[in-house]
Amino acid sequence: MSRLTHVGSGPYAPPAAARELTALSADGARLHVEVHGPDGAPAVVLAHGWTCSTAFWAAQIRELSADHRVIAYDQRGHGRTPASPVCSTEALADDLEAVLTATLGPGERAVIAGHSMGGMTVMAAATRPAFRAHAAAVLLCSTGSSRLVAESTVLPLRPGRLRTWLTGRVLGSRAPLGPVTPLARRILRYATMGPASAPDMVEACARIVHACPRAVRHSWSHVLDRLDLDDGVRQLRVPVEIVAGAADRLTPPVHARAIAAALPDCVGVTELPGVGHMTPVEAPGQVTRRIRDLAAAHIHAAPAEESA
Repeated sequence: MSRLTHVGSGPYAPPAAARELTALSADGARLHVEVHGPDGAPAVVLAHGWTCSTAFWAAQIRELSADHRVIAYDQRGHGRTPASPVCSTEALADDLEAVLTATLGPGERAVIAGHSMGGMTVMAAATRPAFRAHAAAVLLCSTGSSRLVAESTVLPLRPGRLRTWLTGRVLGSRAPLGPVTPLARRILRYATMGPASAPDMVEACARIVHACPRAVRHSWSHVLDRLDLDDGVRQLRVPVEIVAGAADRLTPPVHARAIAAALPDCVGVTELPGVGHMTPVEAPGQVTRRIRDLAAAHIHAAPAEESA
């Protein structure tokens, strides 16, 4: 079985961090954090999704770190952050708060981008003091706030209880993913990516997803199955932009539209034709550009006293 946790070359190979640190969460969980780019530059914080790692953001880190300070961290149990017996949306919010506190100075604002479970992390943290003190704007990529299993179209069945039950069994499976083989790549592309995804995109995602320990994958699947962060969406009181893949089977665009309708300050929704769930990998330029535009528009325009 391959031990590669990410690709080693090409646009999706993760660049070396300028520095690494450990952020300590509220329950003692130790979070692996990477900082890229020049000190003093506008800050961007990246939160990855279920079964992924900081390597998922390689394309964004490489481009943005030229003139931004890019902070990426591994969710608990993912990448280089050890697994924890605690898996909950509260823990996700605790972890984001810990990362913000460890990496940003008093009153320093950042654009926070979350993909999938990373977007759910942002919703869970919406009322937290550290989030409100440091968030200038948010980008939500390919995410949802509730009804994830019921709305998933991974299984080509009519909506209803049977599809929901079967989808829950598939997404919550304890089965090992095994090595990255041609069949594994085809399955992963079908479930998580658009049909026209280039081979290097599929390979990059396969290496990352297959590196996630199956016990971690299974534990977090229960959290996603029971997810209800609709109130968190309504509490996001910063400018929020949404990017969704029109061909996303895991979090179809119905989620993006529902979130947009509930947000106090939605500044845009983009549905990308032919793109699946892995938007930062499948459409790296468009995701990076939106992060960059949010930073230019909001970081210096958000005074620290607004967090009071």
